[in-house]
Amino acid sequence: MTDISSVARLSEPLKFAYWVPNVSGGLVVSTIEQRTGWDFDYNKKLARIAEDSGFEYALTQTRYAASYGADKQHEATSFSLALLAATERLKVISAVHPGMWHPGVLAKFIITADHISNGRAAVNIVSGWLKDEFTNFGLEWLEHDERYVRTEEFIKVLRGLWTEQEYSQAGKYYNINNFTLQPAPVDVPGRAHPEIFFGGNSTAAQATAGRVADWYFSNGKDLEGFKENIAGVVAAAGAARRGTGDALPSLDFPKFGLNGFVIARDSEKEARDTLREIVGKAHKPAVEGFRAAVQEAGASTKDGKGMWADSSFEDLVQYNDGFKTQLIGTPEQIAERIVAYKKIGVNLFLTGYLHFQEEVAAFGADILPIVRELEAELARKHGVELDLSQTPAANGTTSKLVNA
Repeated sequence: MTDISSVARLSEPLKFAYWVPNVSGGLVVSTIEQRTGWDFDYNKKLARIAEDSGFEYALTQTRYAASYGADKQHEATSFSLALLAATERLKVISAVHPGMWHPGVLAKFIITADHISNGRAAVNIVSGWLKDEFTNFGLEWLEHDERYVRTEEFIKVLRGLWTEQEYSQAGKYYNINNFTLQPAPVDVPGRAHPEIFFGGNSTAAQATAGRVADWYFSNGKDLEGFKENIAGVVAAAGAARRGTGDALPSLDFPKFGLNGFVIARDSEKEARDTLREIVGKAHKPAVEGFRAAVQEAGASTKDGKGMWADSSFEDLVQYNDGFKTQLIGTPEQIAERIVAYKKIGVNLFLTGYLHFQEEVAAFGADILPIVRELEAELARKHGVELDLSQTPAANGTTSKLVNA
């Protein structure tokens, strides 16, 4: 039985997000059938299905050059804005690269998106791993840890411009002089500013997240592996005085999001057979090309830790290590696995699927109710109540299978 971590928030229900398939080829690098489209009409319908199925977030991928076989891509921020305009409750996270954006320009863009969506815009800051995207644009390519120095400054500029007037910041990469953005972001109860997500598995990434992020995203990990990541982020937050001692009673550190590829079937055997088919039909040249590009990310760090550093060929068929999280089996098995991660401190699952419209709806109908029952039981066993008042279900959203 998984022990309860001191950072687990048992009274807070888990949140669920999905990867926006705004790039061609689906979420696995395989020739297996994927009834998933990268066009806007498909994604508009998917977003509406997701918010009616209990999902609170969607994350739009950022990609400029073809990689992992995705030879067509829609730009993330404009696509996110369109999805915000097409939905009512879904929060859409735009993935962006420091070095391709100036943080002041992005801050202004997100404020506008926030007003258009009534406070539902968010960002995921991606330090970058695909060197060719930068160098072929004529942009400076920084070494691994230096990319995180720039990212930290970038995030500080965002937060400063969103929360202060006449904001100034002197840094190595960005210098802001007495600048005020008006209007400010939408005043949303319980939110200081548009949420800042940030991802990376390396020691440098964990330290950056602990100091400046609202949310820490990780590639897929098993339970023990993600415990290590959480510990690194919490330690960095404490060192930066975001926390107040070893017990961290203020919970003043980022929340934690984890990637997972969902294969829910009537039996575990059927789910495992599907996984074997995905891997067996892998597009080997595309996977190997991706592997060559990304494993520099971990190898270039001082301690050899980082995204994809220990990923096998089979892991990389889902290009964010989504199989490692093992959300594979019956709805009951997947729900139990999800709650096991909650016990170690996970607050949000970022999910991917073979057939997005059908399987996102099925997740809301078949898995999410079991998760909520298990969460409520877990909370009661530890003397607290699960607070569902802010979930989509409490605000008029019903989980139902959508015939897509």
